[in-house]
Amino acid sequence: MLDERRKKILCAIIQSHIDLNIPIGSFFITQKFPVDLSPATIRNTMAKLEELGYITQPHTSAGRIPTEKGYKFYVNTLIEEQTLSINSELSNELDNNVLITGRDNSKIVKKATETLSLYSHYLAIAIPPKTEDMTIKHIKFIKYEEKKVLAVIVSEEGTINNKIIEIDKIYSQKQLDKASSYLNSKFHGLTIKKVRDRITDQLYRDKIVCDQLVENLIALCKEIIMEEPHKLAFDVFSGTSNLPDFATMKQIKEILKAIEDKQFMLKLLHQISGTQGTQVFVGMENIIPSLQELSMVISTYKDKKFVSGAIGIIGPTRMNYQKLIPLVDHTARVLTRLLSVS
Repeated sequence: MLDERRKKILCAIIQSHIDLNIPIGSFFITQKFPVDLSPATIRNTMAKLEELGYITQPHTSAGRIPTEKGYKFYVNTLIEEQTLSINSELSNELDNNVLITGRDNSKIVKKATETLSLYSHYLAIAIPPKTEDMTIKHIKFIKYEEKKVLAVIVSEEGTINNKIIEIDKIYSQKQLDKASSYLNSKFHGLTIKKVRDRITDQLYRDKIVCDQLVENLIALCKEIIMEEPHKLAFDVFSGTSNLPDFATMKQIKEILKAIEDKQFMLKLLHQISGTQGTQVFVGMENIIPSLQELSMVISTYKDKKFVSGAIGIIGPTRMNYQKLIPLVDHTARVLTRLLSVS
C-alpha cells in the first residue's frame, strides 16, 4: 500500500507520461500539479517509488516512466475511486453512431466495434456470444442446385448461419419444406448445446416417422450442429485501421493471428464472461506472451437471452485509461441495450 503522498505523485507521473510520452521529472510535477511539495521532496518520493517498482528511470539524469506495476496500480486507483465517467456529448455521439436499422445482431456488433475504434483511435475487437448458448429459431432448407441444398439456421438472437450441403438425390422445394418443418418441431427453442446433446438420441429413435429425405437431412443437419462451436456462426469483428500508430509490425502480426484464432477468442470470452463490468489487462503477456507492451480494456455485453459476448480495445500500455475505460464500458452497455430489444 502507498501512502497518500506517494499515491498522488505516482498518479501525476503516470497521467503526465500518458499525455506527453516523455520521462517525467520532479520539477514538472511541481509546475503542473497542486502537490504543495518541494522538488527535493518529490525527488525523494520518486526514488522510493522506483525502489518499490512502480516507476523506472530509462537513463541517468532522465525523469521517470511508469512500469507495468505502476500502470496496474493507477488503473485500480481509477476504478476504486470511481473517477471514471463519459461526458454526455460523447455518450450521445456513440449512441447515434451505433444505432442502425434492421434486426441483424451481427451488424449491430460490427458497427459498435467500428465506432469504438473510431473514438478510441485504437484497435477494437468484439466477440459475439458463444454459439452453443444460442437458441434456434428455425431451420430452412432451400433448393440450390440439382443435388445441393442451402441449409439456413437462424437463432433467436438474430445470428444466421448457412451452409451448402450435398444430398444423394434430387428433391423438390416442397419436399425440403417438409423436412424443415419436421426439424423445426424438434429443435425450435433449444440451444445449440441442447440440440447437440440430444440430436443422435432422439432423432434417430424417430426414424419410424421419417421418410428417406427427412432422415438424410437429419444426418446432414447433425453434421452442421455437431461442428466445433467456433466454426458455427462465430466471428470476431475488428477495426484495424489504427494498428500501425501504436504497434510494431511483429505485434500487429501477433494481434491479427490471435484474432483469427477462434479457439483463442473463445477462451478469452470464457475467461471474462463470468465477471461484471469492464476489465483492464495491463501488459498482455498472460494472454499473448509477445504483447507485454500492450494493454486491453474489455467489457462483456448481453443479448435478450442473457448470452454474453465481449467488446474492447487493444492499445499501448500508455493509453489514456481515464478516458478509455468509460468509453468501452459505455459501448458495452449500448450493445446490451440494443441487443435486448432487437
